Amino acid sequence: MNIAQHIALIDELCFRPFPAEHGPSDVGFAGPGHHVAVLESAHGLRDGDPAEWAVTVDQYEKDRDAVYELLASRWGDVAPWNLQTVLLRTGAEEIPEPWAWLAARAGVAWLWEVQGTGRWVALAVADRDAGDEIQLLAVVTETAPP
Repeated sequence: MNIAQHIALIDELCFRPFPAEHGPSDVGFAGPGHHVAVLESAHGLRDGDPAEWAVTVDQYEKDRDAVYELLASRWGDVAPWNLQTVLLRTGAEEIPEPWAWLAARAGVAWLWEVQGTGRWVALAVADRDAGDEIQLLAVVTETAPP
């Protein structure tokens, strides 16, 4: 998928109805109040070569930042949102989904409240666990971030 396709998918998810139940979707998975789109995924890197892992993370961060630039021109510049603090809070309080899930997988996200839709969009690189695939993720939710 290219950057224009990523933007088109995020735009569509800002208006796509949410499912009543959790489950897979055509772009990743979804549940009540949220969609998670896997924009890019590195298959076969689990517990693999650390150098290849680092190169892939770097490329996905560049792709994330390219998507950020286009969305920021539309929705405004935002500061990176530190998901580490959200992850730390999961031990002491109930963090709503999809935020707890995202914090367990990524360290930083770009986050916008999309005016006129009642939805939030987060863009992140899931690279927290070397046992999982590296993924470029877009999360669209009606749940405000914690």
